[in-house]
Amino acid sequence: MGRKVLIIDDQPNQRKILRGLLEMVGCEVVGEGSNGREAIELAMKIKPEVVIMDVKMPGMDGIEAAKEINMRFPTPIILCTVKRDEETLERAKGAGVMAYLVKPPREEDLLPTIEIAISRFKEFRALREEVKDLKDALEARKVIEKAKGVLMEKMGLSEGEAFRRIRKMSMDRRKPMKEVAEAILMTFEGL
Repeated sequence: MGRKVLIIDDQPNQRKILRGLLEMVGCEVVGEGSNGREAIELAMKIKPEVVIMDVKMPGMDGIEAAKEINMRFPTPIILCTVKRDEETLERAKGAGVMAYLVKPPREEDLLPTIEIAISRFKEFRALREEVKDLKDALEARKVIEKAKGVLMEKMGLSEGEAFRRIRKMSMDRRKPMKEVAEAILMTFEGL
């Protein structure tokens, strides 16, 4: 696979162990850091395929850093921690973390965890795009419906005639129907 991985852990020996395990499973470690601030800077600069980050670090912890990374440059993030507790798990979910590993990670767990994190991340992004597209389509539909209503009222057109007029103007001007509808609304609202 050769996944490009960024490792963040305040313990140099833990980074060394994780680097060795990742290289054994065929991943490329593209950077290392020791705190949350470095995680953000390195993620922005290196743009890894996945970040594996410790939870407990001085200053900014891994969960706060994950949240910041996902706001700036959404990236699959796997948190690594010594213990599992409900509060940490809930905070991790809220930060957009894709997976969770308990230290010390086992070699046989690394690659499946990385692949699942990347896969879930891609699915999440696709769903987010789909929701955005649906919202945009709904917003366009609302504007077009309102413009149709204005044309029906001001010009005495039927609903079908009003829609055909908006569609024809859209095609003639090579503009989206929403833009044409907005122009109609601006024109008639000024009267």
